[in-house]
Amino acid sequence: MKQQLIFVTGASRGIGAAIALELATQGYQVGCLSRSGDLPSAPGTSPDIAARWHAVPCDVTQPDAVRNAMNTVVERLGLPVAGLVNNAGLHTEQPTIDLPAEEFQRLMNMNALSTLQVSQIVYPLLQANGGGLIVNIGSFFDKLGVKRNVAYCASKAAVGAITRCLAVEWAPAGIKVINIAPGYIVTDLNKDAMESDAFKAYLQRRIPGKQPGQARDVGAFVTSLFTTRCDFLTGETIYMDGAQAISA
Repeated sequence: MKQQLIFVTGASRGIGAAIALELATQGYQVGCLSRSGDLPSAPGTSPDIAARWHAVPCDVTQPDAVRNAMNTVVERLGLPVAGLVNNAGLHTEQPTIDLPAEEFQRLMNMNALSTLQVSQIVYPLLQANGGGLIVNIGSFFDKLGVKRNVAYCASKAAVGAITRCLAVEWAPAGIKVINIAPGYIVTDLNKDAMESDAFKAYLQRRIPGKQPGQARDVGAFVTSLFTTRCDFLTGETIYMDGAQAISA
């Protein structure tokens, strides 16, 4: 595999860090964009794999900051850009009757608008490489009615719509766009809450396999989309929820 660069937003922790680890393990150079600018949190990572991470601080809601961050990594490495993973996101919840318009807009900006804008910014870099792959990280909440989550559900549904539209419009440029919609995934950010007795009992009732997913599951699957050539797969939302959303 020739040396190629893939950008991952929200790469410092959680699912983003797992994606960055799997991509680097497969030999990709990874532009790790996050507010903190920290390297991915992945204890025990070998130095040769960690050397493929290139962290730059970046607020994905600010297009100029995204553009400058990407250009910094591209100029530093001099490598073609093969893809983007739009992972950065925000989750909040509160009763819908009390939801301020500003809070709804904040989640739409972070989860949906930033996905669109970062994709627009990476487009010419992918085009210059003859095409590439954009993977958006949505949520299985995009098809559920979840109390206290109207802003989050709406923003993730928008990610699916953005994915479909970009896939159709950008196909002539050789750019594929896929949406991965995880269910409940254990990460370093939510491990304590996910392991509480009450929540574990809920997941055992709702998930057919009785267990939530792991961040590495998402990281491995996202990476497989880059390593396995499948040019005819684009525009789809692929659910990774242990069949929770379809379980009777």
